[in-house]
Amino acid sequence: MSDVSSRGLCPVAHGPSTGLNGAPVASENHSITQGQQGSVALHDFHLIEKLAHFNRERVPERVVHAKGSGAFGELHTTEDVSAYTCAALFQPGVTTPMLVRFSTVAGEQGSPDSWRDVRGFACKFYTTEGNYDIVGNNTPVFFIRDGIKFPDFIHSQKRLPHTGLRDANMQWDFWTRSPETAHQVTYLMGDRGIPKTFRHMDGFGSHTYQWINEAGERFWVKYHFKTRQGWEYYSDEEAAAITGANADSSRSDLWDAIERGDFPIWDVYVQIMPFDEAETYRWNPFDLTKTWSHKDYPLVKVGYFELNRNPENFFAQIEQAAFAPSNLVRGIGFSPDKMLIARGFAYADAHRYRIGANHEQIPVNQPVCPVNSYAHDGAMTYQFRGAEPVYSPNGFGREAGFNDSGNTVTVGTAGDMGLWDTHGNDFTRGAYVQHPEDDDFIQAGQLVRDVLDDAARERLAGNIARAMSGVNSEIEARVYEYWTNVDPWLGGRVRELFTAAK
Repeated sequence: MSDVSSRGLCPVAHGPSTGLNGAPVASENHSITQGQQGSVALHDFHLIEKLAHFNRERVPERVVHAKGSGAFGELHTTEDVSAYTCAALFQPGVTTPMLVRFSTVAGEQGSPDSWRDVRGFACKFYTTEGNYDIVGNNTPVFFIRDGIKFPDFIHSQKRLPHTGLRDANMQWDFWTRSPETAHQVTYLMGDRGIPKTFRHMDGFGSHTYQWINEAGERFWVKYHFKTRQGWEYYSDEEAAAITGANADSSRSDLWDAIERGDFPIWDVYVQIMPFDEAETYRWNPFDLTKTWSHKDYPLVKVGYFELNRNPENFFAQIEQAAFAPSNLVRGIGFSPDKMLIARGFAYADAHRYRIGANHEQIPVNQPVCPVNSYAHDGAMTYQFRGAEPVYSPNGFGREAGFNDSGNTVTVGTAGDMGLWDTHGNDFTRGAYVQHPEDDDFIQAGQLVRDVLDDAARERLAGNIARAMSGVNSEIEARVYEYWTNVDPWLGGRVRELFTAAK
């Protein structure tokens, strides 16, 4: 298999420097002037090229997940899950090269790694049947369940338009008016809100996906990536100290660990739900604000992945890495998860804006298998076809889709997205179907009462109270109601701590 981490790396340069056309240049240090102290000449084309390229060195940063870092490695599938999926990367004994990008969510590129924030956990698997991307976080749920609310949610976590400052009123206003956020905000305000390093946190696919086996049988799955390094996290006070000492603490930790040979490893598990059980499960299994109980659907081991190679060039291989949930492969499909379907459009479209319509031709994003696409032309086209037709159908022997032959195909594929027979035929606009125990606060309350111990509950209350700093009295009252709905003790304790700190 190709060494994906070195694709695009230029050979070591020798001899005088050149322009971008390859011709040698006379000087990198002195521009041409009219006499020794006269005007700079416009016909010093190397000066113009050098400055013009410098002005264009940056591409637009990601609106979310702008600050991040990553590394290359391999996924090792050690178990046999072929009864559930025919995806090539999940067959027993298969090793698949991969790239992982870790990130914060709300901050800009220059923001510190140690702010309280959800951490992104995006995986690109270079499989023999195409690239497969899992774009997840370090929590198993998310703040909202419908993609139409995503721009509003992100706007509430960013900066005020008039001051350019972040504002506690804005984020708590959105959270308390959107009770579906309770489960994720409980995770965010708890210990997982500030992982000490990217190596010391779990990852999750978060969404519900579909697996399809060779017989065409379908299953619902959720991905879990369990760190072998153990969980480590910062308190608010520790995070404030490390922010001042090293704003790139997680980025430098990942780089340094791999450089010294301390390769981080995550074990890969899935929860598997039989297809028909989705209709009657106690919570809607496609709701991104909900988890599936491990008692109902235990973790099934798939294998592990190890990150063992740092990027050769951060911009080329991490900043230009393009992850999109729409990058699916045979044997894996979507679910009716509204957020997942919305992200299927939004992520790929963000890359088309940031780095161009041909971003898949950038070496770090190229599949390791052949590509036979009718897409052509556009800015930065550097993989092209000659005399072949660029349209379909055609009479020159270039093929169309595998279903265009008229054959019946029973195995779900990227093209089909696995979306047939999924809970309804008519278009509708409305909320999820409510299952017997669906409630926005119930799982957040279970997390507080049944998972956290007394010390963690106290830390959670303190983190919430400190995060409320700056809220007005009206939003303050709504925050107390919000957390009382999660758990009466927690709501009361937050009130005590915040009132005492006034």
